Amino acid sequence: MEISPELSVRRGRAAVEFYKAAFGAVEIYRVGGTDEHESVVSQLSVGKGSFWVADESAENKNLSPESLGGSTVRLLLIVEDPRSVCEQAVALGATQVAAVEESHGWLLGRIEDPFGHQWEIGKPLTEWPPTVRA
Repeated sequence: MEISPELSVRRGRAAVEFYKAAFGAVEIYRVGGTDEHESVVSQLSVGKGSFWVADESAENKNLSPESLGGSTVRLLLIVEDPRSVCEQAVALGATQVAAVEESHGWLLGRIEDPFGHQWEIGKPLTEWPPTVRA
């Protein structure tokens, strides 16, 4: 089994380009996103994970955070250098929600991307997951 989130956005082509530039995402699949068929559905990979990006479709109840007035989920992006990834995202149009700092065994920051999705960007500072004691 696998979970692969799909982010509904406005301006899908711009969102795909943002995630590529900000997070180093690689596009592995695309439908649409051309001048003839502007609406896009794209699968992106970052490290071992992947996620989908699609233009919102109100008739299918796929609404973007911009239409909803916020997002109902946060995404966690685990990277080697959280500070530089957060700085890169902000330089490309994201908004810093929380500065990168140590918390609960993680080095973690939070941004809101230009399409309304919230990303926690960090890395564990100890072996993860921690050993569970019985």
